[in-house]
Amino acid sequence: MLGCALAAMGRLPLKALYALSSLIYVVAYYVVRYRRRVVSSNLERSFPELSAKERRKIERGFYRHFADVIVETLHVEYMTDEETRRHITFEGMDIVDGYFDQGRSIVAYFSHCGNWEWVTSITLWSRYKARETAEFCQVYRPLRNKWFDDFFLRLRSRYNPRGFPKKTVLRDLLRLKRDKRVYITAFMSDQKPSHGDPTEVVEFLSQPTAMITGTETLARKLGDAVVYLDMYKEGRGRYRVVVRDLTDKVAATTPFQLTDIYARLLEDTIRRNPSIWLWSHKRWKHPVTLPSSTPNLEANEASSSNNP
Repeated sequence: MLGCALAAMGRLPLKALYALSSLIYVVAYYVVRYRRRVVSSNLERSFPELSAKERRKIERGFYRHFADVIVETLHVEYMTDEETRRHITFEGMDIVDGYFDQGRSIVAYFSHCGNWEWVTSITLWSRYKARETAEFCQVYRPLRNKWFDDFFLRLRSRYNPRGFPKKTVLRDLLRLKRDKRVYITAFMSDQKPSHGDPTEVVEFLSQPTAMITGTETLARKLGDAVVYLDMYKEGRGRYRVVVRDLTDKVAATTPFQLTDIYARLLEDTIRRNPSIWLWSHKRWKHPVTLPSSTPNLEANEASSSNNP
């Protein structure tokens, strides 16, 4: 029953779905008050320099955006390639294709900014064909509910990427290397680190924050080039992703340097448009402290020179 209802909604045109999104926003924000305390606390800690009125504006903007992401995700299975290209564009794909031309694979830092579910359409913007001449991969955590897990995997397969569970991703990518397949793999690196995982503590959004270091660790083990997928929201249902080149010599970087760079780039993305980040997750559930001496967190010349 639920599956039929979601499929029926997904088939609606985006214009109708955005009317539904407006209703979802009202219910989530004013009626259910979905994680209002979490969002409000996160914004207060991240933007202490703003007034309560300014933070409330960001908060309402987040709930409107989050409602949009829900209906846009339902619609993805029924979007044509042409419609997709009208709603999300990619810049800097010459960086990705250039590495593929050299036989190099890529680790991509990404985050829960904008519509992260539509980013799998990167396959439409490369000279390389997904599953044929290159692999476009995503890492996911299987959901406990098998129906929802299958449902989201189906949606995320719309543009023919490959999905690897977090627990097996290193083994899966090593297998691709043995088969001499080039790939780009996107890692969502902005959540709270899993219990027991190594972390790097940095000043992020005005507070000490434990950053996930697994993405950098995998890049070092694999010897891959590293990029950042920078998401812009330019209007309702209009997104732009800019590929920013971080390094093609990960072995030459110092420990956690890439994690530090990612933290700065992500913070820039969030401060540019705060409402499009996923503020409803408990990012700072467990307080941490900064080390006695903090590293230089400025991005390298390659990333800064790519600013549009």
